[in-house]
Parts: sequence; C-alpha cells; structure tokens
Amino acid sequence: MPRVDFRTPRIYVEEPLAAGRDLALGRAPANHLVNVLRCKTGDAVLLFNGRDGEWRAVLAGTGKRVTVVVGERARAQPQPRDLHFLFAPLKHARLDYLVQKAVEMGAARLQPVITRHTQVARVNLERMRANVIEAAQQCGVLNVPEVAEPVAFKTVLGRDADRLLVFCDEEAEVKDPVAALAAARPQTKALLPAEAARAHFPLAVLIGPEGGFAEEERAALLKRPNVVRIALGPRILRADTAAVAALALVQAVLGDWRND
Repeated sequence: MPRVDFRTPRIYVEEPLAAGRDLALGRAPANHLVNVLRCKTGDAVLLFNGRDGEWRAVLAGTGKRVTVVVGERARAQPQPRDLHFLFAPLKHARLDYLVQKAVEMGAARLQPVITRHTQVARVNLERMRANVIEAAQQCGVLNVPEVAEPVAFKTVLGRDADRLLVFCDEEAEVKDPVAALAAARPQTKALLPAEAARAHFPLAVLIGPEGGFAEEERAALLKRPNVVRIALGPRILRADTAAVAALALVQAVLGDWRND
C-alpha cells in the first residue's frame, strides 16, 4: 500500500476526481484550507471522495471562490471490507468519539439501532456524517462509511441473515473472544482458490446500550443464524470503549488486519 501523506492538507469532496479537472470547493473545506490552515495559491492539497482514490491537487484561487486543479492520482481506491457497525446511539460527545473510531477501524456502514434500553432515541445524522468525513480526512482513510438511518432492534433480526453478526454481551460467560471468533472463520486451506478469495465474508458488529440488552433481545439474537456472542473481558466497558475493543478483535481475527 502506498505510504499515506500526512503532511499535505487532505480534503473530502463530493465531485468525481480525474486529472486536469478544475473544482470549486464548498464553504466548509474552503474555510478550512484558507482561514484555518492559511493555505495560499499554489499550495499542494490532497483530494478524495470515497470512490476514485486520492489525488494530488494545487490551490488555484483563494478569493471568494476557492478552486483547485487536480493533478495525478496518489493512491488507488481500495476495495472496502464488508463490515457493518451496529450500535445503540449515545449522547453527543461520546457518539462523536464512537463514530470517529469506527471509521478508523474500517467500518463500511454505521447503523444506529434502537433497543429497549437505548437512552438516545433521536440521532443527528448530519453530525454523524461530518464526524465520518473528519475522521477519514485526518487518518488517511479512503473508504467513507455509509451513515444509515436508525432502525428498530427487530429490523436487525429480520434482515441480512447471511451476514455473520458478532454481538458483545456483558452477560456472556467470559471466555477467549479470539477463539470464539476464529471458530467462525472459514478454513481457507480446505477451499479452492476461487472460494478462498470469497472467504472474506460479510460481517457485522453489534454494540448494545449502556443498560445492556433486554432479556428478550438477547434471546432473539441467540436464535438468529450466523451469530457469535462474545464477552469483552471481566470488566464492564462503556459502550464507546466496547466499540473500539470489539472492532479491533473482529478486524484482527476475521477482518483486514489478517495477511492471508
């Protein structure tokens, strides 16, 4: 993978990217470059849109209309990992943190789920999207996760049955979560090459609310096909901490942290 350039300002844009294009930046990225970073005409920037990879560009105008000229592509767009992150919404600052870390950990879709004990029923999706873009800009991420509308818990049970669902439960017996996840991994040595290439199967990680899952929710999850129930150690973790721990485990055992 090409080395990420963290010294050049990095900006997310909606427009398609290609060599030679002239783009006018929106108000937020223009303000960030000109008024916050004090960039000037001729300064280098990096552009990405979540689809076309990362491109080098040059600031062409910094007046009322901030424009850039796109140069060569610096990094190709990688194939996103099919990892959905499902979570009970939290209050503002902790939800900001959770969203930013999910982006850094490689989630492809962020799905708020309303459970019985969820403390926050209304979710500011625009704020979530802004946090997604900020995290992607700061960490060199090229795949920008989708931010989905909140759904009821029962909706999660009724769809995507082929997707392996890993749910974290403080009521689960404390065992080795790595072993539990490894047992769900296809044995690629026994597969044909074409099958092995498809062994990166779709995944979902579900984090419950601060009050935990209701008994009927836990029972319904355990009846669902393709479910792995894990405990995250002997201590109770806050939901935003549990999210980072769970995503790290799943990426290490089943996801793109593996070099196979």
